[in-house]
Amino acid sequence: MSEKTSNGARAGSDRALWQNAVRDVRPLPGRRAPVSLPEPANARAGPPRDDLGPARVALDRFAGLDRANAQRLRRGRYDIEASLDLHGMTQAEAHRELVCFIRESRDAGRRCVLIITGRGLGPNGAGVLKSSVPRWLEEPELRRHVLAIAPAQPRHGGAGASYLLLRRRR
Repeated sequence: MSEKTSNGARAGSDRALWQNAVRDVRPLPGRRAPVSLPEPANARAGPPRDDLGPARVALDRFAGLDRANAQRLRRGRYDIEASLDLHGMTQAEAHRELVCFIRESRDAGRRCVLIITGRGLGPNGAGVLKSSVPRWLEEPELRRHVLAIAPAQPRHGGAGASYLLLRRRR
């Protein structure tokens, strides 16, 4: 395979190869098919930003949660026992604060917490923290404490916040 000189041509080629490789793959019973990512608006906008990870990480995750509780979380019907506002923090500070907050909340026996990232809308789409937090929550250190994640209702911050349902301590 010859290497292309422009990032856009390479990305399009890689996407086509991937689509071809997974064309016959079907989701497991009871699982939804993953949403395909849209083609970047301008693939030549600049060098790839590995520090931001994938363009999108699913913000809602309900594995191990029954339908009624998942719906209750989505609708903001759990009592929010604590919240963390990440506005104005660097990525490193926000990551550190998030890890400490989730550990402390779980140790304190809290069940539902609110993470406020802010919408961070700018010329390049969603803000850095808004895109990073879902990715951080998938890290093994945090994932084992988080049972479910859902976007917050407007009264709790809407698109700039997320509900986390923490696992119960055993």
